[in-house]
Amino acid sequence: MTRRVHLLATAFAVAALSLATAPGAQARAQALTAAANPESVGFDSQRLKKLDDAMAKAVADGRVVGMQTLLARHGKVVATNTYGKMSTATGQPMRKDAIFRIYSMTKPITGVAMMILFEEGRWRLDDPVTKFLPELKDLKVWKGLDSKGQPTLEPVRRAPTMRELMSHTAGFGYGLSDRHPVDKMYQEQQVLGSNGLKDLTTKVAGLPLLFQPGERWSYSVAVDLQGAIVERLSGQTLGQFMESRIFKPLKMTDTAFMTPADKVARLAAVYGEDPKTKQVVEAVVGPDNPQVQDFTKPPLMESGGGGLVGTTADYARFAQMMANGGELDGARILSPASVEMMGTNQIPAAALVTSNGSAASFFNESIGFGLDVMVVNDPRRAGSLEGKGTMSWGGAAGTWFWVDPTNDVIFVGMIQHYGGAGDLGGLSRTLVYQALVDPKK
Repeated sequence: MTRRVHLLATAFAVAALSLATAPGAQARAQALTAAANPESVGFDSQRLKKLDDAMAKAVADGRVVGMQTLLARHGKVVATNTYGKMSTATGQPMRKDAIFRIYSMTKPITGVAMMILFEEGRWRLDDPVTKFLPELKDLKVWKGLDSKGQPTLEPVRRAPTMRELMSHTAGFGYGLSDRHPVDKMYQEQQVLGSNGLKDLTTKVAGLPLLFQPGERWSYSVAVDLQGAIVERLSGQTLGQFMESRIFKPLKMTDTAFMTPADKVARLAAVYGEDPKTKQVVEAVVGPDNPQVQDFTKPPLMESGGGGLVGTTADYARFAQMMANGGELDGARILSPASVEMMGTNQIPAAALVTSNGSAASFFNESIGFGLDVMVVNDPRRAGSLEGKGTMSWGGAAGTWFWVDPTNDVIFVGMIQHYGGAGDLGGLSRTLVYQALVDPKK
């Protein structure tokens, strides 16, 4: 039986939320150390057990093979748990230092790389993207099909801006689904399989936009284009820039665009659902699973939109830096104002929110999108318990995280299951905050 595992693009919208720096966040630049007990930072231990039970049940029920979670408040790790196995084939228990494919959780890291360059005065939000990627100067916009079934295009009215590029309102396609003709073109041109970011930019330049810039929100290849901009402005590869300006300062020692030979044993197996049997099966690299990348070899392209692997501990350090207003352990990555800007909604009120089949359409007055992150403007109206200004995003293999600067809470959840395993992100949020009974602590 062919075990073709279908990447469900809705995983890219795994319960994503937002970020804005809370008052005083920059003054409480906490490192990640163990909390004395949950009560010391406002959590009720018995209530918090519901979180552990629910995550353990997802593994016990066979929805996922293995999982790791980490919850921290005020820089104190409240709970970190490891469940299940690294692989069903080997039966090895999930390692505490397991490496995961984080896919689109790469995007907020690319956003931080962009903001580092913003702080150097290298670009502004309303600069045209063509200032940095001149290949995009002759973009066309999809209008439909004529009577003969041929594409009808119109010239772009103006170049997309950097603000639109970083908020998925520029109009670019992605190719994660084939629901829109433009996305079919992305698939045919193998945009996500490009030989480097220059090749990707050239391919995108020859494809139409889904709509005129600023008219809608649609999940897109925009963050890979940002990676190309980082390379051109810095003179480094995206990986070199991230390593020198983000990973090394934050001591994210296992985060990279590939897993080296001496760490391959720590790379957790990745799974999906067999479309015929509906059983959870391992997604192995090969012609039957063209979407499964081999992260044990250097990639053709360092994808700012979805190319990183890393550990739970590493991503927690990144998240804590954001919660701290841009600093961790004395390493200042961004200013508090830049972090706040990332977590400020950038979707115009008049923009029509669509999904091109690759993300859920759930933006409204309560939930928006900032610069490479989602933002919660009104959590109670949105039906959630986290604090105003919470940020997060998820990955195609089901990983999720959030940063809540109002309550100074971070959470990282790691699984390896294409399409996710139900709404673990939403469930974990509810179970975390129902246990935060003394938020003033």
